[in-house]
Amino acid sequence: MKVNAYSERWLQRDFPWVYPKEVVGKRERGGSQVILEGPSGAKLGRAIADDGWIAARVYRQDGGPLSQAWMDEVLDAALEHRQRVVGGDTTGYRLVHGENDGLPGLRIDWWSHYAVLIADTPAVGPLLPLVTDWLIRRLTPRGIYLSYRPDPRDDRDASRFQPPAGLLYGKAPPADVRVTERGMGMLVRPHEGPDVGVYADMREVRAWLEPYWGGTSVLNTFAYTGAFSVAAALGGAAEITTVDLSPHYLERAEANFRTNELDPTPHTFLAMDTFKALDRFRRKGDRFDRVVLDPPSFSHSGEGRWSAKQDYPRLVSAAAKVVAPGGWLIAATNQGDMSPKVFRGLVIDGLRKEGRVAQELLWAHESPDFPALVSFPEGRYLKVGVWRLR
Repeated sequence: MKVNAYSERWLQRDFPWVYPKEVVGKRERGGSQVILEGPSGAKLGRAIADDGWIAARVYRQDGGPLSQAWMDEVLDAALEHRQRVVGGDTTGYRLVHGENDGLPGLRIDWWSHYAVLIADTPAVGPLLPLVTDWLIRRLTPRGIYLSYRPDPRDDRDASRFQPPAGLLYGKAPPADVRVTERGMGMLVRPHEGPDVGVYADMREVRAWLEPYWGGTSVLNTFAYTGAFSVAAALGGAAEITTVDLSPHYLERAEANFRTNELDPTPHTFLAMDTFKALDRFRRKGDRFDRVVLDPPSFSHSGEGRWSAKQDYPRLVSAAAKVVAPGGWLIAATNQGDMSPKVFRGLVIDGLRKEGRVAQELLWAHESPDFPALVSFPEGRYLKVGVWRLR
């Protein structure tokens, strides 16, 4: 596959993607292996072609074969890193982080005894037997699941991808799987991947907050299955309000309290749109010492459309109205194409609207099992800040 000079420069810097506009001539069929070649005839590596918004993903700069021996070497290196940075009291983590671990378009999460393969595209299908073989030999999983998470820019129906999502190997767990995060128990569902019930990329943020929950009132919005709420309860928070639009997720959050031998009944679980909940708290005069904002990048619901780029200042403004003087705002986004500078600006805009003076206490990214390749800026997707509001 021939690429233009612009793509050649990026590939020589170890960037792992080729965009369609950079292909010279005809694109190759998705899933086929190709040798990339620059305008001068220089060989730029071995890739797998795709039919979507990315034309090819690069796996070997040396052009060598995508063999089992190669895959073993890539995955052994990834496992060695996790064994160094993930403590023994954590059994749910990111084992392979796609492009950042040398496997573009494919991530692997490990949940106690189960592996979830998360593919961006069916083009990576030829790699799946190699990954499955390694997992069985190295980690002896009870089950291996395949799930798809195509990029929003990739306008294809994931339900028609082949091979289909589902169990690739082993047996389904008989019930929710209990994993630990630094000793904190969380119940996950590997068959629902890629979102199984806890986001491991926020582990280090929860670890940093651990000493600061004691005696506080906490509001956890967009709470999903309540990881921040459980962490706050284990840290001695006095009152916790957990808000999510889905009653189903709130039921799972209460189950996560119980799996840690915590009684959920003294706390509040509110199935409501976050903006409506924040307005209710404002009108009642409720104030919180810790407010967590971890919304999705995009969402659609009966309550309307949410976009982090457009709506984050409005969200921060609404949240600032219910943060007590001296309280902390914990705000995050996982939108990869939003720079840290832009995200900070959105938060500051929302705080200024409410006249709140803020001090930044923490700026964080993903946990270390989510490394970011320096030649791949898109790998640093998570931005998290903790601000103290006067």
